[in-house]
Amino acid sequence: MQHVVISGTGVFTPPEVITNAELVEAFNAYADKQNAIHADEISAGTREPMAHSSEEFIFKASGIERRHVMDKSGVLDPDVMHPNLRQRDDDEQGIMTEMAVAAAREAMEKAGVSADQVGAVICAASNHERAYPAIAIEIQDALGIAGFGFDMNVACSSATFGIQAAADMIRSGSTDCILMVNPEICSGHLEWRDRDCHFIFGDVCTAVVLQEKSRATSQTQFEILSTRCLTQFSNNIRNNNGFLRRSRPSGVQDQRDMQFMQNGRQVFKQVVPIVSDMVVQHCADEGVDPTKLDRMWLHQANKSMNDFIGRKVLGRVPELTEQPNILQEYANTSSAGSIIAFAQNSDDLPVNAMGIICSFGAGYSVGNVIVKRVA
Repeated sequence: MQHVVISGTGVFTPPEVITNAELVEAFNAYADKQNAIHADEISAGTREPMAHSSEEFIFKASGIERRHVMDKSGVLDPDVMHPNLRQRDDDEQGIMTEMAVAAAREAMEKAGVSADQVGAVICAASNHERAYPAIAIEIQDALGIAGFGFDMNVACSSATFGIQAAADMIRSGSTDCILMVNPEICSGHLEWRDRDCHFIFGDVCTAVVLQEKSRATSQTQFEILSTRCLTQFSNNIRNNNGFLRRSRPSGVQDQRDMQFMQNGRQVFKQVVPIVSDMVVQHCADEGVDPTKLDRMWLHQANKSMNDFIGRKVLGRVPELTEQPNILQEYANTSSAGSIIAFAQNSDDLPVNAMGIICSFGAGYSVGNVIVKRVA
């Protein structure tokens, strides 16, 4: 069986930033407008007024301070409250491809591979801008990569599931080098008009180069020792909109089920034990002491969830360096979150250090990748 390493990572960060203060100002202006429109119903007691949001509420609920987005103008307009993502012509490069190419080039440069060395492209993301042609094939074409490409979606676990798929294909001999990208435009599916979730998501793209170990030449390499995936059906996180929404249909204001929805308390209660138990069991099955993991790169969904999982796995409160948190800067970026944490917090580890990349989300889905630094 072939050994597989992660030989390069890349992160594309959108230049536009929305701080909690900006977001709260826009949301509260929207709430005031809605309360004015429905003043008679509120006065009659047939409708509840919209409550204001606050910076304190957002940070306490999530640990988020800001988020990067592809467009902030529409999000911060109380009369719009969604990103203004232009519908591109068919002969233009798609927005997901634009993001992915930037992240991919960084990852390929770090890995020291050229386009003619990459045999496949996997685009693994929770929100896709169209059904077909596959985004991966457009990315493949933009980078001048031969071979094949395909899209996949396992919501917030898309990246770890993508790593497993890539590693399995390399081990089986399908190819010896795969580019796996995660262009996440979460702002297009977030319901910015809902106080309980308007602060959660941001946009980003990550990329990972995976290679057969003997062919890798990069200075930093992490061998994939084992992967594990799990899914369990739940409606507690759901989105009924099939593809990336750029704008709401004219006159439509209340298609709440067509945007991101979650029962946050149930998600916390159910997902935390599933994830922590799976990490512990996965490590035990591979002969790895989970309490001695050098680093945990967890899905960046909620700081409280991650802190709880870290305590359960390590048997103590994790040090900040043991469980990197990038939520405060990026917010929840779906499948890309754990990859950002890995990309930005792995170079300092010594050879033979052990860690786990772990993601979890809608489905429910959980994906683990146990890695060891080998170069």
